[in-house]
Amino acid sequence: MNMVQIAHSKSKEEKLLRVLFIALIFSVMNAFLFNVVLPVISIEFNLSAAQVSWILSGYMIVYAFGTVIYGKLADKYRLKDLLTFGLLLFALGSVIGLVTTQYWMIILGRVIQASGASVIPAMAMIIPVRYFSQEKRGRALGMTAAGMALGTALGPIVSGLVADLTGWRFLFCLSLLPLITIPFFRKYLDDERGSIGKIDFIGGTLLAGTVTLLLLAVTQGNGLLIFAGLILLALFILRIFSTTDPFIDPDIFKNKKYSWGLIITFLAAALIFGIQFLSPLFLADINHLSPLVIGLVMFPPAIVSALLGRSGGKLADKKGNSYLVYIAILLIFVCYVLLSTFVGVSPITIMLLLTFGSAGTTFMRIGITNTISRTLSKEQIGVGMGFFSMFNFISGAAVTSLIGKMLDFNSSGFRFNPVPSESATFVYSNIFVMLAFIAVIAAALYYLQFGANAKRLMN
Repeated sequence: MNMVQIAHSKSKEEKLLRVLFIALIFSVMNAFLFNVVLPVISIEFNLSAAQVSWILSGYMIVYAFGTVIYGKLADKYRLKDLLTFGLLLFALGSVIGLVTTQYWMIILGRVIQASGASVIPAMAMIIPVRYFSQEKRGRALGMTAAGMALGTALGPIVSGLVADLTGWRFLFCLSLLPLITIPFFRKYLDDERGSIGKIDFIGGTLLAGTVTLLLLAVTQGNGLLIFAGLILLALFILRIFSTTDPFIDPDIFKNKKYSWGLIITFLAAALIFGIQFLSPLFLADINHLSPLVIGLVMFPPAIVSALLGRSGGKLADKKGNSYLVYIAILLIFVCYVLLSTFVGVSPITIMLLLTFGSAGTTFMRIGITNTISRTLSKEQIGVGMGFFSMFNFISGAAVTSLIGKMLDFNSSGFRFNPVPSESATFVYSNIFVMLAFIAVIAAALYYLQFGANAKRLMN
């Protein structure tokens, strides 16, 4: 390949990364677009905290499994075709949500949205790995993390502004905008495709059913649902060991580094989604802020997080993933401890505290993603990274359901942290303490599995 061809290839990669960056902004913004208006929807449809959490949980469950399905399809079909299909499906769900008049229609629109939008995080994992060398992968992942952070940043402010001016239903209109990226994806992605094979939809359905039933069991406190979920889990395990082309190849779990990485991912994602789900709830409940003001409070921390994305990627390439992960966990831990202590204080102070957590979540995404990608062979990248992404969102769905249930069973007197004095803040303070403890566990597990071998994984 001559110098001109090399330069053209690099230019094409950069343009592709920019288009992916834009698509990620819309995808992630949509995932958290409704966080700020959850209190408004709860009042309009007379929903409990656990019930309204399904606007997020339902989306994330489908989003999670969609990433795995698209990850498997990416090993067999052209990426440009998958992105075209997914973005069109994303738009269809948005149209349904726009005309919603009942709560179940919101859930339906969000589920269809998630079915299409999940193609974007799947591609955000695969494109940097497939199109960029290991030496440049950290920067590419940093760019995608910045897109995710910027989407998170824009979500609250855009959500609050649209909800205040036109009503929360018009938030669905914003999800039509990613359609503009389709022609660019089709231009910059190549025509490479793998061998056509089967997808185990039975296995996928069993796993999705397992997660859904177990989360419903949590939110409804129903023992029968737990039993049904465990039965589906047993059937899923039987399925992946008995079929020739399982939804999840059990052989991938023989990679111990990858398996432990998934456990750490589950904990890390709980920390990330905990901030994003809880912040608008306590700002509405304790500080009595409107959706627009909540968006204004959450916007600056997320912007700082977005600006740090590329720096985090370069830091991972230069000093290693473990260095970045430890910084991330420290920032998140400090954020949760301070929120536990000062929840209910002025919105300006809360905004400053959230800055620690937002920066930490960006660094966490980069460090964990890069760590996991280096444990996989080229043949395992599609399914392995898709399953990794699924774990992120399953954890998010689980934590939002659990937090919603904890908020419904608010204990007026008990508190872990002795500093807060108003009983209305105790439940939020207690949840923040538990999340800080999860951060400590995540740091310990990461050190045991990857800390000593960080330099080896870099090579």
